[in-house]
Amino acid sequence: MALFLTEADVEGLITPGEAVPVLEECFRRMAAGAVENVPRRRLELEEGAFAVMFAADRGLGLAGVKAYTAVAGKATFAVSLFDARNGELVAMLEADALGQRRTGAASGVAAKHLARTGAATLGVIGCGRQAEAQVDAIRAAVPSIGRVVAYCRTPEKLRRFCATVDADAAESPGEAAAQDVVVTITTSPDPVLRGDWLREGALVCAAGANRPGARELDNAVLERAGFVCCDSRENARLESGDLIEPVASGVLDWLEVHELQEVVAGDVRGRQADGDIVVFKSNGLAAWDVAIAAAVVERARARGVGREL
Repeated sequence: MALFLTEADVEGLITPGEAVPVLEECFRRMAAGAVENVPRRRLELEEGAFAVMFAADRGLGLAGVKAYTAVAGKATFAVSLFDARNGELVAMLEADALGQRRTGAASGVAAKHLARTGAATLGVIGCGRQAEAQVDAIRAAVPSIGRVVAYCRTPEKLRRFCATVDADAAESPGEAAAQDVVVTITTSPDPVLRGDWLREGALVCAAGANRPGARELDNAVLERAGFVCCDSRENARLESGDLIEPVASGVLDWLEVHELQEVVAGDVRGRQADGDIVVFKSNGLAAWDVAIAAAVVERARARGVGREL
């Protein structure tokens, strides 16, 4: 029988930090050719949008689809998992927390493989719920990080965030950007990170904007970068304004954009030197949703959590 898991179930079964090795293994299967991923498609609704994305993971023996609506300022997510061998429905999960954890975990994987040796500080631009998962996952992936510096435009929101994740409040985005690892996780359509704010050796994880007309990074970030990678070039060509516009203006070439799976698998060396600036552009893949949903369902069955349908 299929298992149904609520948001509360998912939140209690896996943390963003615990999701890092799950996503790391997903990247390895992607590199081995065991995963087929279909980029997100969006349909406009009268008061918002409906999106769907799906993937098949032969290593897990599962196929899955994530569908969600964003209507009148509210988003509702669901993931359905199917057995790839017999076609049966395995589980249905409410997937807001699931998506938060897998997005944070992807940045954690990037930080593990691309941060400079001994990276000690993390800067976060954006203080929403997604940002909390970024901090948790990157701390788990890079234990040498001891200080977190955060910035967002709303002082009260910044105070709450810093209290929640034990971070120091920055007075400007430039202060948050002057760290060893820098995460942008905002809803801004315009750049929130300038390349001249970055210190030598910084890793930038741009995890917010995922529409072709939205950017978190200015051109100077890409101009200074010694290595640029993304979660999927196919996906990036459709959604990454942070890469699409620099390519169109001649700042970057798609031939220079690698995929994180290549680094994780050891096929490509990402960081060449501790002084290099490195960029990871994250849009979010259905393959990640399938992988983390599978891990959550396994934990749920072992702990007797959820409801059989």
